[in-house]
Amino acid sequence: MNNEQDKFIWTTKITSKGQIVIPKQARDVFGFKDGDTLILLGDKSKGIAIAKYDDYLKFAEEIFKFKEDKNDSK
Repeated sequence: MNNEQDKFIWTTKITSKGQIVIPKQARDVFGFKDGDTLILLGDKSKGIAIAKYDDYLKFAEEIFKFKEDKNDSK
């Protein structure tokens, strides 16, 4: 049985400049480092998701690679 916590909740505030601070525990859990580029994915009914740009780019590259491999095998 996995006892490691996999659900979290944090709070933050938006500054007058529209900036937010990602809490330290959240940065630690998700491995966000100083200088990382983040991508914000938005859905009006579900909210905002934040991901590392590099991780998302790798994911997208795998999707395109899979599609190319699938087309090559035809």
